[in-house]
Amino acid sequence: MTPSSIAPPRPTRLLLVAAVLVLSYQLPQALGNPFLLLLFPPLAWWGSRWLGFDGMRAWYLDAQPGWLRLLALGLVLAIMAKLATLTVGTYAGVYTFAWVDLQPGTALLGTLAFLAFSTFIASTAEDILTRGLVLRAFPQLGQHWMFVVVSAGLYVLNHIYRLHEGPVEWFRLFCFGLAYAAALYRTRTLWAAVGLHWGWNLANGLLDAFARTDVAQPALAPFYSSTAHLVLLACAVIVMRPARMRS
Repeated sequence: MTPSSIAPPRPTRLLLVAAVLVLSYQLPQALGNPFLLLLFPPLAWWGSRWLGFDGMRAWYLDAQPGWLRLLALGLVLAIMAKLATLTVGTYAGVYTFAWVDLQPGTALLGTLAFLAFSTFIASTAEDILTRGLVLRAFPQLGQHWMFVVVSAGLYVLNHIYRLHEGPVEWFRLFCFGLAYAAALYRTRTLWAAVGLHWGWNLANGLLDAFARTDVAQPALAPFYSSTAHLVLLACAVIVMRPARMRS
């Protein structure tokens, strides 16, 4: 695979766009208002356009050949990984699981639609910030696997409100970041990473809607989700084929 042949955007513009995106992602958490994250997509679109790209192309979110297949593949793989993690963890006594009474049909459909929308926005925003932006700013770094490590490290740091939870949580987040960054590195489209990230978050939301899951062994639970993402890392390398990239 080769990185984009286009030269990096002007550093001053890129730094300003990066600052705007970081602020628009972190501000909703700082203010405790997740709905403010809805500002991120139009700001990301503005940033892409200001850097000289059509639509969201600066963040590798354009309609390349095969993008929908990669999005769907990532979505399915992540949901399967989450279900497998829960199944194995429940059998091992790490989690407890019980079905809950479902909402009425109309209310349930509304809940599911909101889950799909909200998890997609949150996942895509973080993928742009810690992966698409990094690859666009440092295309030469994107020629090497070090991109995956750097992006995963930034993914950990982006969770500034969870860093106080300690090294185990850092390790868990780092494994998440490795899988998602590898999907971009392997396919050269952010849609593959979005599929994995969105699929995992969506599966979490769906489980909350249909069942009650609790952590029975907090010391072990992070290693189950970490292992699941190391498996997704392998899937990104082995299963996901590179998309034909436009610069």
